[in-house]
Amino acid sequence: MSDVAPAQSPDAPKSPPHVTKGAAPFSPVEWMMASRYLGSRRRDNFVSAISVISFLGIMLGVAVLIVVMGVMNGFRTELLDRVLGANGHVIVQAYGAPMEEFDYWADQVRGVPGVSRVSPVVEGQVIASAHDVVRGAQVRGMRNADLRQFSLVADNIQQGSLDNFQGGHAVAVGSRLAENLGLGMGDEITIISPQGDVTPFGTTPRVKTYRIATIFEIGMSEYDASFIYMPLEQAQLFFGTGDGVSYLEVMVDDPDKVADYRTAISEVIGIPARIYDWQQLNASFVGALQLERMVMFIILTLIILVAAMNIVSGLIMLAKDKGRGIAVLRTMGATQGMIMRIFLIAGARIGVLGSIAGLILGIVFAANIESVRQFIMWITGATLFDPNIYFLSKMTAQVNNGEVAAVMIVAITLSLLAPLYPAWRAARLDPVEALRYE
Repeated sequence: MSDVAPAQSPDAPKSPPHVTKGAAPFSPVEWMMASRYLGSRRRDNFVSAISVISFLGIMLGVAVLIVVMGVMNGFRTELLDRVLGANGHVIVQAYGAPMEEFDYWADQVRGVPGVSRVSPVVEGQVIASAHDVVRGAQVRGMRNADLRQFSLVADNIQQGSLDNFQGGHAVAVGSRLAENLGLGMGDEITIISPQGDVTPFGTTPRVKTYRIATIFEIGMSEYDASFIYMPLEQAQLFFGTGDGVSYLEVMVDDPDKVADYRTAISEVIGIPARIYDWQQLNASFVGALQLERMVMFIILTLIILVAAMNIVSGLIMLAKDKGRGIAVLRTMGATQGMIMRIFLIAGARIGVLGSIAGLILGIVFAANIESVRQFIMWITGATLFDPNIYFLSKMTAQVNNGEVAAVMIVAITLSLLAPLYPAWRAARLDPVEALRYE
């Protein structure tokens, strides 16, 4: 057998020198061509600028979505923690009159599995006055031992001590209420109850002066500006409840399963009573928060969608600008699939890298959101997120891993879908038409 290869016919097609036939999809050649197409040249500056704008749009869209959802999660968590901590998870209230023998019923409720604390409370709306300034307030009468277990107040004492919360004239007030009335430790505050004593001349308001023994700051402006705590016996005397209380405040281990606890508590209460939980009391509030989070997610996702449209327009212009180069590649043996993959790589690279950059930027920004707020306030002198409006004294962000994953899935999916049409158009380019006038 001869070792000399047979001569090739001069009419046989030759393999192109730069494009390998049968190369695997997404080969290094395709990645190289995609990188060169995205590179900036003197006559490609406009196309490259569109690529940069698309990258920045994806990055900012992802970052803004992560930050906003994190801030809303932090706002919801802080608000619910304070609302639940200040109001209890389950309320047990007698019908039409103060609850008598409340210690017995409190012991019965404490025996329910999952109940962590039960506190008898006397509550009433009052008018607080000092230095010719009048404010509406809410008085809660609690025992010293129960108030010490009430971590929302006990762990946030600003002045004084709960050791002073005893006797017939000592009260604990919120920091904003004390500030509004111009009061400090040891000062006197006058409390007026519209539901006073009945006399032959009508009902007279009940008025009594107390000494401020403790000033607390929960961190929620609505409560700090309106809550007054006084010893249980004094509240019973002031509001005329006798030996009864307004209700039993019950705290449970898992607030999300409060409906199960409410059912169990109702089974051990042997008197006619109203039993309602925090979800019933705050149903509209919790529903509004959930609706707001969903609407904000949809609205902010439109930012990513707009950025993805920039990728589409940029690749369409890139295909027109590179028409001659695409035609040359086709004449060298590049298939339509190869051209399509080159443009898919170019567009997906912008979107995926922009999404990753936005993820990093969003997490860093969310972790330092309070510092950013303080810096902006220092620069502008304006008050951002006024506690009197937004209830919380500081801004927090809580990044949820599930939501971050959802944001990244949406961003990357849009980034992968956006280049499909431009890539299809580039692949269908007729090399004969592209080179006709060259």
